[in-house]
Formats: sequence, structure tokens, C-alpha cells
Amino acid sequence: MSKNLKVWIALLTVYFFWGTTYLAIRFAVETIPPFLMAGTRFLIAGLILYIWRRSAGDPAPTRGQWLRASVVGLLLLLGGNGLVSLAEQSVASGIAALIVGSVPLWMTTIEALRPGGVRPNALGILGLAVGFGGIILLVAPSLLGTNPAASHPLGILTLLFAALFWSFGSIYSRHAHLPESSLLSTGMEMLAGGAGLYLTGAVTGEWHLVVLAQITARSWLSLFYLVVFGSLAGFTAYAWLLRAAPVSLVATYAYVNPVVAILIGSLFAQETLTAHVLVSALIIIGSVVLINTSPRLKPQPSPAVGK
Repeated sequence: MSKNLKVWIALLTVYFFWGTTYLAIRFAVETIPPFLMAGTRFLIAGLILYIWRRSAGDPAPTRGQWLRASVVGLLLLLGGNGLVSLAEQSVASGIAALIVGSVPLWMTTIEALRPGGVRPNALGILGLAVGFGGIILLVAPSLLGTNPAASHPLGILTLLFAALFWSFGSIYSRHAHLPESSLLSTGMEMLAGGAGLYLTGAVTGEWHLVVLAQITARSWLSLFYLVVFGSLAGFTAYAWLLRAAPVSLVATYAYVNPVVAILIGSLFAQETLTAHVLVSALIIIGSVVLINTSPRLKPQPSPAVGK
């Protein structure tokens, strides 16, 4: 099998599996409390990745590396994925994917504002303006209550905070000293994030809501799908792509995943695919393309353990 074919198989794996995780999350939280669901997902996947990479000979992480990986894991998985799981109790999976897909906009803004950060050029500024305009167009009916069929306002706000946590975690991870093995680092982040999600679930009283007999087969299958295909298969393909393919090509998942999520949600969950959502999607995805192609804002490898 040629290397180009392997690259495209891995890329399609990331496109599809990470694009479908949003619907899987929606189905999983139907009968499993969101923080405990996400915590279970990442503790299982993290343990498998960590044991695998240590058995393969990766050096044991230092205490400092564990601390930094924990910060990344809590920002991405507790603040990012945990809030997405919470929000998808009241927000369609396609809308969730679009708002999370705007993470490059938030990252570019944060990067420009931090001391010593990279400032966007004219193309990057245009991408930011267009992108945030698309976000406003997407969320305004929900926040203003002008559309009875719109998503719950609190769910929309929760997703916006999730995107911010994801952005802060992604930026911090780029400058943090972590193990050279990306899969080992991911396993550590999943373990730390999973523990944080379990603790949050306990504090918010989710353990009292768990009734095993009431968890549906669809929720169990969705949780299994998230562990095996979303966390393990998806991230293994992503980590390999970062070594085997141009980063600019790998970064295209940021605007393919929302398209997959919208289509899958419409086909399998009867989520309403309105002209308003489609126009907002085109604007947001187009802005991410502009930012990813800006000469001053070349895409860099970033963690995606929250998918």
C-alpha cells in the first residue's frame, strides 16, 4: 500500500470518526449523565493508550510532565468535552460541532492577544471577522429567543465556553513540555481529564442519577463507539498523520468534521437542517479555511483529544 493511500485512509478515518462523535455524544447522554459518561470514555481510552505506550518502551513521564498533561487534560476534556457533553442534552449535535469547529477563531484571537503571540495579517483578520459574524448568525436566534425552534440558550452559552476552554488548552499544550510520544501524552491527558470529569460528576450529584437498568442500548453502544472509534482509532490516525502528512492537510479536519456532524445528525437523528444553519456553517467553515491558509497563521499540530 502506497504512503499516499495510507495518508488518505488515515485522513478519512479522522474526518468520519471525529465528525460522528458529536451524534454519539448526544445519544450517550440521553440516559447516561454527561460528566460521568465523558469521564468513563476518557479513563478507559487513556488507560489503554498509557499502558500500550509504556509497554512499547516509551519512557516514564516525570512529575512535571504529569502536572502539565493534567492541566491540558482538564482544559480540553473537563472544560471542553465535558461542557459539550452537558450542552448536547439540549443542543443538536450539528450545532455543537459548528460551535466547536470555531475553535481556530478563538485560538487565533487568544494567540494575538497574549504577550509575544502571533498577530494575524489582513487575511487572518478577515477570517476572524467573517467567522465571528457566522457564529453570531448561528447563535443569535437561540440567545435572543427569536426562534421557537432554536436550541436552548444555556446550552449555546455552554458550548461557547467549551470552545474557549478547548482553545486555552490547545495553546497551552503547544508550549508545555510533554513526553515526546504524542500518544503517551494523550493517554496522560485522558487519565487526568477523566478523573476531573468523574470528580465533577460526583460534585454535581450525577452518581445519584445513574440507574444501570435505565441506560438504553443506544447509550451503551454510543459510549463504546466513543471509546473505540472516537478516542482510540481517531487519535491514533491523527497522531500518525502529524508525522506522515503536511500539517496543513491534517488541519483540514477542523472544517470537515462539522460538515460530517451536520449531515450525520440530519440523517440519523432528524436534526433540522435549515437554511439558517447551512448559511452559518458555510460562513464559519469558510473563515476557518481563511485562517488556516493565512501565511502568518500556518496551522500547527494541536491536541484533539476532545473529539
